[in-house]
Amino acid sequence: MDLNEIVRTSSAILITVAWRALGAIALWIIGRWLIGFVIGLSKKALAREHVDPTVARYLQTGLSVLLNVALAIAILGFLGVETTTFAALIAAGGIAIGVAWGGLLANFAAGVFLVLFRPFKTGDVVTVAGVTGGVEAIGLFGTTLNTPDNVRTIVGNNKIFSDTIQNYSANDNRRVDITATIQQLSDLDDCVRLLKDRLRTTPNVLANPAPQVEFLQFTPEGAVLCVRPWCANSNYWQVYFDTTRHIHDVFGEALLPGRRPAYIVTDAGAQPASAMPS
Repeated sequence: MDLNEIVRTSSAILITVAWRALGAIALWIIGRWLIGFVIGLSKKALAREHVDPTVARYLQTGLSVLLNVALAIAILGFLGVETTTFAALIAAGGIAIGVAWGGLLANFAAGVFLVLFRPFKTGDVVTVAGVTGGVEAIGLFGTTLNTPDNVRTIVGNNKIFSDTIQNYSANDNRRVDITATIQQLSDLDDCVRLLKDRLRTTPNVLANPAPQVEFLQFTPEGAVLCVRPWCANSNYWQVYFDTTRHIHDVFGEALLPGRRPAYIVTDAGAQPASAMPS
């Protein structure tokens, strides 16, 4: 084989590879555009059918993953890679990954159950796996929360599904629970009456159920009162802070002493007066 033939063969190979590379790039760009277009259509269709946002986002994420995998296989086939062999490799790799990353698949399965059973949805305020915050999204493997101090936290779906779930947004109303300790020498009945009157005029406190101010228990420091107004979920913290301020104001207006720890100091080494030398 002479030099000219080598050059011609090499040039033909390089041209073929270059065209395939350009074609693969074009296929990738067009495929990504089509995937975005399909995802957009599905989003509009789900919104038109009034599908729950939590379910809609989960379906869109799954559809995006499937379409991207199909695009990758199509590009590999265009480049000359045997797709049937590649599919077999994917299946074998999937089994290997499933064995090695059982927890990841458990998170995926738990995410499916979270979407099906819907213990909470996007926008709810929940406590899951010890984390409290608003649900931003339920993903394929983890759920994204925004905590009250605005920290984005992602919790594995399996950890959520296998633990206790508290949904503060499921019911329309919520009870505020606050305790206050006052000394026994105070007029307890007068304290209860003043607090009830103040709570009835507090904004966003529900009249039904009526606010409760009752004796919870008696301790050496004094009587412990439980103060329990009801309000809508959206007004919880406003009512909580207003109630705390009312307890302080009522105690001050009625001159009711709050809890004040008292300590008795004794000298263990001191002798009685009768034993001291004259």
